Amino acid sequence: MANIYTVLQINSYIKNMFDTDFVLKNINIQGEISNLKYHTSGHIYFTLKDKDSTISAVMFAGSRMKGLNFRLRDGMKVVVTGNISVFEASGKYQIYAREIKETGSGELYERFVNLKNELEEMGMFDEIYKKPIPKNIKRLGVVTARTGAAVHDIISVSRRRNPGIDIILYPAKVQGEGAAESVCTGIRFLDKAGVDLIIVGRGGGSIEDLWAFNEECVAREVFNCNTPVISAVGHETDFTIIDFVSDLRAPTPSAAAELAVSDVSKIRDRLLELNAGLNIRINGFLKNYSDRIASYNVKLNYLSPANILEARENLLRNYYYKLNNSINAVMKNYTSVFQILCTRLDGLSPLTRLKGGYSYVCDEGGSNINSVEDIRPDDTLNIYVTDGIITATAKKITKKEGTENDD
Repeated sequence: MANIYTVLQINSYIKNMFDTDFVLKNINIQGEISNLKYHTSGHIYFTLKDKDSTISAVMFAGSRMKGLNFRLRDGMKVVVTGNISVFEASGKYQIYAREIKETGSGELYERFVNLKNELEEMGMFDEIYKKPIPKNIKRLGVVTARTGAAVHDIISVSRRRNPGIDIILYPAKVQGEGAAESVCTGIRFLDKAGVDLIIVGRGGGSIEDLWAFNEECVAREVFNCNTPVISAVGHETDFTIIDFVSDLRAPTPSAAAELAVSDVSKIRDRLLELNAGLNIRINGFLKNYSDRIASYNVKLNYLSPANILEARENLLRNYYYKLNNSINAVMKNYTSVFQILCTRLDGLSPLTRLKGGYSYVCDEGGSNINSVEDIRPDDTLNIYVTDGIITATAKKITKKEGTENDD
């Protein structure tokens, strides 16, 4: 029975053939760089191509230190020195570069540079023509392929940031023959559709893959578009002509969606924050004006006619009480004096004397007889006693000294 080998055994056998070949151990290959990728590990992956064929290439981080003193870019013509071997895991052969030297620019890259310089001289890249990117858009237009990572990333990021966003997709051809015309048609269609913002882009690739976005017709379509345009072509290191013409460049399609669509959760949080601040300020104003009104009420009550009348009424009442108390005090004092005087008067009253056995004498006219000189003999006298009046006639008048008058 024939021998049966594993895939790994076959790939290892072929790898050994490559590694023992004298020519392939140290070989120089001239070509144009395409599909360039700088990995985070420090390794560089790219394709080396000419007009008829391609070969995969890798330069590990350790070789970059000695064998590369400039930055590679797509379209650059180089000479790669290294060895060709097989990567056993995939069974693919590639050149492992130890040194890379630049020999010139590729044809596509030269076309890119020439068109870029021409449009720049025309002023199409000038900032004065850049339209502002609107905030809180409701309708987003997207020009990209119907399938692929780019459209998926744009839609998923947009929906995550704003579930209510209206997305209009124009499924354009983004690579190969007729791609530039398809992209132009998509931009014109969405510009007339009344969207708020347009994203034009696709995923990464070689300079050939991205070439539709380096065509002059696409650049002019973006420049003449009335709707603001965000370009999102390739990866962060990829640059195309429309990146310079568009109103804003995004490094990736996902980043374009981040820039285009506002995060409604942050807007909601901001609105809640503003609402809380507004309530605090309103409550502060209300309290301030409430305190002022209360102060005005106090002043108004103090200065009101009713309050003034009440205050004066209270003052008059106080005056009345004071006057009444003063009168009562005076009356009490005079009553006491009157009582004393009455007592004194009572002590001096003839009636009191009459009660003590005394009497008083008046003439017929009622005048008191105080002296013997007040009467004449035979004058009629009225003698008042406690229980009546005695009428008598003066018979004899005798002075104190003992002189007598006979009738």
